[in-house]
Amino acid sequence: MGSAKALAKEIVMSRKAVNRLYENKAQLNSISMHLRESVAIARTVGHLSKSAEVMKLVNNLMKAPQMAATMQEFSKEMTKAGVIEEIVNDAVDTALDSEDIEEETEEEVNKVLSEIAGETAAQLPEAVRKERARDEAIAEGADDEEELEEIRARLA
Repeated sequence: MGSAKALAKEIVMSRKAVNRLYENKAQLNSISMHLRESVAIARTVGHLSKSAEVMKLVNNLMKAPQMAATMQEFSKEMTKAGVIEEIVNDAVDTALDSEDIEEETEEEVNKVLSEIAGETAAQLPEAVRKERARDEAIAEGADDEEELEEIRARLA
């Protein structure tokens, strides 16, 4: 029995030792994390100080009042460019407005044809217009016919 008690004591002591080892491991992990955090903070401080130095250098290179004046001038030039672009676009659109020119050209051609060929040529454009109107009416009628057929099919 003496050895059983001794064995039980040793088991209890070894369990305590294992628990102490776990506690020590947890403490070491905690210390390791604190050290990593300290290193990260030190790096961040270093980066911030370098950024501050760069900002000072940039401020020394750029003079704020001069930069403001340059930006105002740039804004004025951009406004001028926008106005000029609009004027040019309007002029180009006006120059390329071909609908009126086509109508005027067609009228002039009709005048010349009527002078050359007399009444026959004068009646020709009118006949063409009548034929186009008739073709359009037939096309619209065909569409109406198709719609009526569809309605009849639905009702049936």
